[in-house]
Amino acid sequence: MNDRVVMPIWMFGVFIVIMNTTMFNVSIPSIIADFHITADLGSWIISSYSIGYALSTMIYSRLSDSVPMRKLLLVGLTILGVSSVFGIFAHDFKFLLAVRILQSAGAGTMAGLGLVMASRYIPYERRGRAIAMISTGSAMAFGFGPIIGGVLSEYFGFNGLFAVTCLILLVLPFLMRLLPKEEPKPLQFDVLGAALTIVNVGALLIAIMQRSLFWLAGSLLSIVVHLWHLRRVKNETFINPELFTRKDYRKLTAVGFCVLVLNLGNLFLMPLALANLSGESEIAIGLIIAPGALLSAVLTRFVGRWIDRYGNIRFLLIGHSILAIVLAVFSFAVQVSPLVILCGYLCFSPSFSATLSSLNNETTRILPKRLIGSGMGLMQLIQFFGGSVSVAVFGMILAMQKSIPLGLAYENVYRILLAVCLLSLVIVVWYTQTASKPEYQS
Repeated sequence: MNDRVVMPIWMFGVFIVIMNTTMFNVSIPSIIADFHITADLGSWIISSYSIGYALSTMIYSRLSDSVPMRKLLLVGLTILGVSSVFGIFAHDFKFLLAVRILQSAGAGTMAGLGLVMASRYIPYERRGRAIAMISTGSAMAFGFGPIIGGVLSEYFGFNGLFAVTCLILLVLPFLMRLLPKEEPKPLQFDVLGAALTIVNVGALLIAIMQRSLFWLAGSLLSIVVHLWHLRRVKNETFINPELFTRKDYRKLTAVGFCVLVLNLGNLFLMPLALANLSGESEIAIGLIIAPGALLSAVLTRFVGRWIDRYGNIRFLLIGHSILAIVLAVFSFAVQVSPLVILCGYLCFSPSFSATLSSLNNETTRILPKRLIGSGMGLMQLIQFFGGSVSVAVFGMILAMQKSIPLGLAYENVYRILLAVCLLSLVIVVWYTQTASKPEYQS
């Protein structure tokens, strides 16, 4: 497989898939007004896609152990593309919500199979730059999504956003031609385990977003049932229990959870701070955030090479340190000027991409090939769960601080993000002291 050709195409696919979330953020007010619904109901346009995306990511990763990736891509991207065509004609809220859920069922192919493909077909000495390109696709989508979404929503309405996602169908024929052909293996897929995982994650996210004890109780009960299922079934389960016996893997998943909390938490807070503290418009907010995403894209090829040359651990430490410095500045000066956010995100976005790339690359290093599909799928599920939780939790924390000045409220939330970053850095240092040494001793 020629990864120098495949990876840029894959990065474009990841860019489209992730942007399918960020574009809709700016259109939620118009959706709420057009359909005369409440803000809580309107938020499900975003959260339903996020939940489905996280779950489908793991399902496709897990299926890749038995089903050829080309077949999974054909199914997933076709579902995403066709549902996006339907979205162009969605003029009813229920139909719109159904389209978003259907989109999420196909969207998980790009993220879920990207790391599996890189781990399976790209030599370790070049894998860092390949994984960096996947992370950069995400970073660019987070930066450019609000700009593209704002422009399209203004001139074509929210239905115009679906036309952008239809571009994913252009990726499919190239990947079908370029990816290696794989021999199918006996399908061993734990359907009940997959269903229980969906219930576990979905119920817990709903409990957090809705602040519901009922859903929390349901989630805890489903987790107990899932644990019973893992003990009872002797064949290969959807979530491989062996992963939890690996101390190195547990530490890296904890870091992955924290890193996505930092990224999506910051991306949630920056537009709000720019709008509420500085009075910036939607287009202006996008233009302030975009340079950081663009710089991250420009640095991709260099960061990937540096990771391959100097090792994952060094970039995990450097990335966390820069993220901590930026969050420390935001926690004391976010209300000073939009330039603070612009300059801060110029450092934050490339550092996040480098951190996530080195984290995922290190995870592929410590896992045996037989656990790559299940291990990377679970890692990404935990990462996306952390990102989804951060938006809900930080929104609640902001709402709880109505009695204090708004600028101070944002700074307080950034101090919480800084604490999460420092906790993640401590876990990375702990990992370096206890993990196998070959890579970062060289």
